[in-house]
Amino acid sequence: MQDQAIAIPTTADLLESSAATSAFKDALLNAESMKSPNDRVRFSRGNPPVKVVRAISGLLEHSPALAIDRVEVSGASGCSDYRGEIVVNGGERRFRFVWDCAWKASEMGWTDFFGEPDQIRAARTFGYRCFEVLEEATP
Repeated sequence: MQDQAIAIPTTADLLESSAATSAFKDALLNAESMKSPNDRVRFSRGNPPVKVVRAISGLLEHSPALAIDRVEVSGASGCSDYRGEIVVNGGERRFRFVWDCAWKASEMGWTDFFGEPDQIRAARTFGYRCFEVLEEATP
């Protein structure tokens, strides 16, 4: 059975409707193909760039009016999940997140051949939209 196509905005689409600075927009678009952080998109070793971009994409959709100039993403990456914190503009705002395609598959009732949550299907269908949690962190 085929999944019905879900329109997932691209990073460029999210940036276009975002209040982020031009410098940040350029840096994030470059981050999609980069292997290491840059001056405006910072993350440490062990944070896969593709998952960093997913987390930031979720933030852009969640808070399009946020005037982002730079972010620092710290997280822990597992097989089906990526969880951590995004610090915006040097600490001006903080957001905690849990991106988990296995959780999303469970929410959808999708299982694979082995009866486990079909995380591959969820990741392909929902892209960056597999957030269990994406919220502003309280100080």
